[in-house]
Amino acid sequence: MRIDVVFSGGGVKAYAFMGTLNRLKEADLEPVRVAGTSAGAIIAGLVAAGYDNKSIQQMAFDIDLKEFLDAPPLTQYLPFTKWALLYFKMGLYRGVKLEKWLYDVLSEKGVYTFKDIPAGHLKMVVSDLSREKLIVIPDDLLTVYGIRPEEFSVATAIRMSAGFPYFFMPKKLMGTDHCESVIVDGGLLSNFPLWIFGNGKVKKLRPVLGVQLTDQDPPMTTISNATHMLRSFFTTMKEAHDTRYIDQSHVNNIIHIPVEHIEAVDMKVSKEVKQRLVDKGYQEADHFLKHWST
Repeated sequence: MRIDVVFSGGGVKAYAFMGTLNRLKEADLEPVRVAGTSAGAIIAGLVAAGYDNKSIQQMAFDIDLKEFLDAPPLTQYLPFTKWALLYFKMGLYRGVKLEKWLYDVLSEKGVYTFKDIPAGHLKMVVSDLSREKLIVIPDDLLTVYGIRPEEFSVATAIRMSAGFPYFFMPKKLMGTDHCESVIVDGGLLSNFPLWIFGNGKVKKLRPVLGVQLTDQDPPMTTISNATHMLRSFFTTMKEAHDTRYIDQSHVNNIIHIPVEHIEAVDMKVSKEVKQRLVDKGYQEADHFLKHWST
C-alpha cells in the first residue's frame, strides 16, 4: 500500500525512525509523499531521494556525528571565543559539514534541487525569525523569497530545517521585499507538522501516517527559575500548535515512539544507544500496525 509519512523533529533520537521504516517496509507500506521537521526533515529528504531503509540506517551508523561539530578553528585555541560566536553569529557550529554531507548523499541519487524530486513529494518546515512566520519549503519559496523551488538546494533546505537554535548558526535568505531573513529549526514553531498534507476535511489521496518521537513517561514540568522557564517556553512553543491541530481523524494514524531521555544534540551518542533507538522504533511501529486499519 502506498502511504504518505510525516516525521517529527527529535535530533539524534531520530534513529528510531529507521526502525519504523524497517517495519513499514515489512508490511509493504511504501512512502510516496514525505515531510518532516528538523531531524525528521533529514529522514524525509533521504526517503524522497530514493534511499531505502537499509541504506539510510547504514549511512546513519557509519557517520560520526561529531564530524558535524564544525566550530570555527579559532575556538580550538581560544575557547572563550565560543561565547562571542554565540552572541554575534547566533550559534556555536557553522553547519557547513552537515550541509556538505547532505549534498553528497543526495547527489549520489541525482538530487540537487527540488526539480529533481516529483512535485509535492517532499516538504519540510523552517522558522523565519525575521518575519515571525512558519515557512513550508518548497511551497513558500517563491511567494516569500522570490526563489523558484526548482533552483533551490534540497540539502540547504534540510540544513535550515535542522538548524537547532544556538547550536547551529542560522541560515539567511533574502525576501521579495529585499529584507534578509534569519532562518532556524522548523521545530521551533511546528515540531510535528501532520497538517502539512491538508486537514481532515479534505479527502486524502492515500493514508497519512505520522511518526512522532515523545519523551518516555514525561513528567509534569517544575518551573522554579528562569532557566526552567526558558526551556519550557521553547517546548510549549514547539508542541502546542501541533497538539491543537491533531484531531480525532489523525489520532489513529500516529505512531508514537516514547524514547529514553537523550539530548537532541548529543553528537557523542554511542552505537549501542543508536541501536536501542532503532529497535524501539521498530517495536512501536509493530505494535501500531497490529491495531491499525485504513
